[in-house]
Amino acid sequence: MKIRILASRPESGAATAEYAVVLIAATAFAGVLLVLLKSDTVRSLLASLLKKALTVS
Repeated sequence: MKIRILASRPESGAATAEYAVVLIAATAFAGVLLVLLKSDTVRSLLASLLKKALTVS
């Protein structure tokens, strides 16, 4: 009986594994973004961009 149940749903754990891979990839991407946003170059670039956007000519 158990063999029939297992044979009828061979990919029952695949969705959980896919979610785990997506979560790991999203965490890695967030880590890279955090490192980039903490760098002085990116901070100065964003600050100058905001100053240009908020300046009234």
